[in-house]
Amino acid sequence: MQNIRNIAIIAHVDHGKTTLVDRMIYQARMARDAEKLGELILDNNDLERERGITILSKNVSVPYKGNKINIIDTPGHADFGGEVERVLNMTDGVLLLVDAFEGTMPQTRFVLQKAIEMGKKPIVVVNKVDKPNCRPDEVNEQVFDLMFSLNATEEQLDFKTVYGSAKQGWMSLDWKQPTNDITALLDTILEEIPGPEVLEGTPQMLISSLEYSPYVGRIAVGRVNRGVLKPGMWITLCKRDGTTERQKIKDLMVFEGLEKRKADEVYSGDICAVVGIEGFEIGDTIADLENPEALPPISVDEPTMSMLFTINDSPFFGKEGKYVTSRHLKDRLEKELEKNLALRVKEGLTADSFIVYGRGVLHLSVLIETMRREGFELQVGQPKVLDKNINGVRCEPIEHLTIDLPEEMVGRAIEISTRRKASLLHMETRGDRAHLDFDIPSRGLIGLRSNLLTATQGEAVVAHRFKGYEPYKGEIEKRNNGSLVAIETGTAVAYAMDKLQDRGKFFIPPGEDIYAGQVVGEHTRADDLNINICKTKKLSNVRAAGSDEKVMLPPPIVFSLEEALEYIQEDELVEVTPKSMRIRKIILDEIERKRRKG
Repeated sequence: MQNIRNIAIIAHVDHGKTTLVDRMIYQARMARDAEKLGELILDNNDLERERGITILSKNVSVPYKGNKINIIDTPGHADFGGEVERVLNMTDGVLLLVDAFEGTMPQTRFVLQKAIEMGKKPIVVVNKVDKPNCRPDEVNEQVFDLMFSLNATEEQLDFKTVYGSAKQGWMSLDWKQPTNDITALLDTILEEIPGPEVLEGTPQMLISSLEYSPYVGRIAVGRVNRGVLKPGMWITLCKRDGTTERQKIKDLMVFEGLEKRKADEVYSGDICAVVGIEGFEIGDTIADLENPEALPPISVDEPTMSMLFTINDSPFFGKEGKYVTSRHLKDRLEKELEKNLALRVKEGLTADSFIVYGRGVLHLSVLIETMRREGFELQVGQPKVLDKNINGVRCEPIEHLTIDLPEEMVGRAIEISTRRKASLLHMETRGDRAHLDFDIPSRGLIGLRSNLLTATQGEAVVAHRFKGYEPYKGEIEKRNNGSLVAIETGTAVAYAMDKLQDRGKFFIPPGEDIYAGQVVGEHTRADDLNINICKTKKLSNVRAAGSDEKVMLPPPIVFSLEEALEYIQEDELVEVTPKSMRIRKIILDEIERKRRKG
């Protein structure tokens, strides 16, 4: 049973983790068609493919030289930190993947820190050595320094480095000598990563992850810590709160390639999926029926941000979505709670609203985007950061922010960041690019990325990770411009929009249906302005010279979901439906809005 290796792949966003796992599957001749290699096998949900990020960790196994290598592909975004931590529980070693040009990045550090604290043995893979201007040797030194600063042990610092290009499909111990496959990496895994310890005795398995199947419900995934599990055996489920329940295992499955295969027994050290266990949570232990012993539960990261989710009650509700009632919304959020660990949901002030807590704007916007694609209509409020009271002092979550950008744009980036209460810790130049490190309150990150990208013509690479709670840093100046609010329901007319061009920028093109109370643009001044853009030109038989000039409108500003969430003010909501996204005032009626303000 020692011929198993359990490894997790950790890296910063976009350094090529998923591509590398795809290569391993391909090398093991599991991808049936070589032509399909361009497609990512693992990132199989649409959102993951579009954004090019991994959101859910996935389990795969690859046979090699009579060994079974269990690989877990982890997300790189700090917003999905809840995923990473519990995945590392199932492994004996990690592959740390680093881009040969960018070097170590903040999220590499975030995940690596967790792995080193847990005593995992790392193998470093310097990927993308085919990039121009890459610096593999320098990056290798950088990784060593990073591990040293994270208090790695002697054994962890004595790591092996493999170089290569996952995209081109080769790995080698010397980057100047490319090979034609990734054997060097697979051999290194077998040599360096220890096999799991086989512990005899009563069965024990910590539930580290879960999958959901519409046929059998929730499936518990974890690594068998001790003993043997068999289908049909009775076990005790030890819960986090100390209670125990007697249950029966219906089926056991092990991972084989991309599929799962039924197994007659699973021994200590292997990763498996258990079907038929009811009411479990991540961190619970499957233990012996007679004398159950619970394993220490996994801690899950606390949420740092909350958002109001409510049903769509705008005049256009139900036009595009299939699921529009509060019951649909409630059921969907409860279903999400089953597999999304870092999420919390509380009832809102009204029966139709819910307060959803998550790890950051990205974490919550991925949920909203998924729901939107499933046919839900909902409205979302402004993201709010969760403060804590520690020893009588108001404290707020602080993030470690890094910005990588061309040198000539450093001044702009520092100015934008410090205005949001960021403090510059460190600055260094790498080639013609500068690398800045800040500490910034979580609320200062809302809207920061889009501002930086605009200011640096899209050149800035922005990343952040949660650091801890620190005393409140004071007020941050908000968006300076008010909104242009429609006062009539109808179709936007180019003629009316043309006359109002000097009042601000529009978010909608002419010809679009709008309703009273919808935010249709940004005012040039700080206060809101109510406008009528449904007004058509009065046609009379008197023709004046020059009155029929052609209307020329600049293109409207189009927001992505994250940008819209970061843009809205406290009295506004984002209305999200399967086909459209609108910003609106919470109170649609103009007179009622004035009364509330007055």
